[in-house]
Amino acid sequence: MEYYSLNNSAHKTTFREAVIRGIAPDRGLYFPEEIRPLPKTFFDEIEILTRHEIAFRAIHQFVDRDIPKEKLEEIVANILDFDFPLVIIEDNVSTLELFHGPTMAFKDVGARFMANCLGYFSERKNKKVTVLVATSGDTGGAVANGFLGVEGVEVIILYPSGKVSEIQEKQLTTHGQNIIALEVEGTFDDCQRMVKTAFLDDAITTKRKLTSANSINVARWLPQLFYYLFAYKQSKRYGKEIVFSVPSGNFGNICAGLVAHRLGMPTKHFIASTNVNDVVPNFMNQGRYEPKPSIATISNAMDVGDPSNFIRIQQLFNNDFEQLKTFFSSYSFSDEATKEAMQSVYQRTKYVLDPHGAVGYLGLKQYQETNSNTFGIFLETAHPIKFLPVVKETLDINLEIPPQIQKVMDKTKKSSFIRTYAELKDFLITTS
Repeated sequence: MEYYSLNNSAHKTTFREAVIRGIAPDRGLYFPEEIRPLPKTFFDEIEILTRHEIAFRAIHQFVDRDIPKEKLEEIVANILDFDFPLVIIEDNVSTLELFHGPTMAFKDVGARFMANCLGYFSERKNKKVTVLVATSGDTGGAVANGFLGVEGVEVIILYPSGKVSEIQEKQLTTHGQNIIALEVEGTFDDCQRMVKTAFLDDAITTKRKLTSANSINVARWLPQLFYYLFAYKQSKRYGKEIVFSVPSGNFGNICAGLVAHRLGMPTKHFIASTNVNDVVPNFMNQGRYEPKPSIATISNAMDVGDPSNFIRIQQLFNNDFEQLKTFFSSYSFSDEATKEAMQSVYQRTKYVLDPHGAVGYLGLKQYQETNSNTFGIFLETAHPIKFLPVVKETLDINLEIPPQIQKVMDKTKKSSFIRTYAELKDFLITTS
């Protein structure tokens, strides 16, 4: 399969080159030239398939020209070594827990998949690759963990100073080796803008071979479709139409869910649940896409004012707004509403939501007000321990620190502070 730039469909390349480049030369995101539905028997028999079998069959068409069958099976086995349980919260409402991996965030799968792909590609070509990535929270830790020690790859992570949680910061600044953290004065949008600018800066790209591990990279984005297939396997027995509500920031996760739908997964609707960074909810209400500066919230991983992957979602629906509205809705919620949801769920069920999962829960409940006969699944994208101050303040409880988190808490933060793109450029050129 080939991939084309969403800025120019005539620009095509392989999966391998799309992964290594991260973003097309014309600054467009790469998109698969076709998405072939899986056979109906796949979904009919999904309950007897293992996670590895489901993932391999779902991703194979997207990488088959560049990764041999045996290597792909090995990669799938490497990245799917933890559980993705579906937990019932209340009648017709459940959560898919995506936080049982090494950094306790949903991005572990995509980051590890991409690291395995780049590791394989670098074995075949002795040229060092620099992974340049911006994070609003969990991406940095997942990428740092996934790429730690990978031969031929250096990782440089940009994160907004003071706008990630203490645990998230520890997870991306304490590794050393081939992982470098740059603390940026500004927002996630500033970090992402710097990364995109660097990719098109000849003074940098003549010195370094750059790629990105944000969800703009196809190897980070596409494997997230596994989550929805795993959820479908576990929820099929309930015999109701399935609705997914996804806490959304840069919109890569929900976009991957829509790819799973295109593969043939029976699903009634997708809800993109956001905090007050409401560019997409406004678009769905008004039909106009108007980016704006991001606002800091307690669900910081979703503090994005210009979500990169929404253009991919529009492409999945052929840029047809009416068609998009048939399968896709988006709602926005305040910090106050988020805290109220956390409190309500805990008081009734003793289940502890993190702020992002709480936003997902709210979006699902809003949709079900007019679609009650559905089985709703909202995604819990990170363990609540990663947002301990908010959880403790909101619920007045203490959480036991899991071993994945405990091992980084006593480590020393190592980062460099930058304020401008010029400082990033100087760093990339002088340290190459």
